Amino acid sequence: MVQVANPARERLARGELSLGIGIRMARSVDIAPVMQTAGYDWLFLDLEHSAMDLDTACQIAVAALGAGIAPLVRVPHKQYWMATRVLDGGALGIVMPHVDSAAEAAEVVDHLKYPPIGHRSVAGGPPQLGFRSLPVGEASAALNQATLIAVMLETPQAIAAAEAIAAVPGVDVLLIGTSDLTMELGIPGEFGHEKVVAAYQAVIGACRKHGKWPGMGGIYQEDIMAKYIDMGARFILAGADLGMLMAGATQRAKFLRGRA
Repeated sequence: MVQVANPARERLARGELSLGIGIRMARSVDIAPVMQTAGYDWLFLDLEHSAMDLDTACQIAVAALGAGIAPLVRVPHKQYWMATRVLDGGALGIVMPHVDSAAEAAEVVDHLKYPPIGHRSVAGGPPQLGFRSLPVGEASAALNQATLIAVMLETPQAIAAAEAIAAVPGVDVLLIGTSDLTMELGIPGEFGHEKVVAAYQAVIGACRKHGKWPGMGGIYQEDIMAKYIDMGARFILAGADLGMLMAGATQRAKFLRGRA
């Protein structure tokens, strides 16, 4: 049976940290091999909070397949037409934001998986299979197995529903959108707050119970990242191209200005 490699999923299956890097500014395919060389397992191609268009995302996704780094795409809330098009264009997974209930999580799976799991329409010659034409049953089964579905929990309602969401077949990752969660909790940016700790405990516990992977996004302070990783977070959004570019460039300028 044909198989499709997904480095993000394979890391998780081995119990290791699966590390992603947010892509909001980069617009060339070079970013895929660059980030693979830098040590990341997946690209977080962000179509929710950037001006990146669908064509650019698909070109980067195809380059990522060849570079050995998984292209995952965050689409705007419930924009299934966009999600299925980037999957047809080479993505190995979708990150769906603002999922607050098990019913919404089941809807995501229904739109993004092929039958018999969901009702996604079949396209021929997918990039993930090297553009080969394979028997439709064999191709769809391989893509269903490889495609990673991450749902983002970003509200108190979502955290309260974590166990029900984790129980939904076809959901792979429960990714806490910690920045938006702190906003909703009335504690913006307080990532170490006891309410956030309790949210991570709830989501990690639900994932362990139902065989899913807990994820962490929106936190880039290393001591706090370490805290939630030690608790059990495994699908880690490590940062984004803009933040890392600014940090490196600012530090270099500071060093050079200090030489004068």
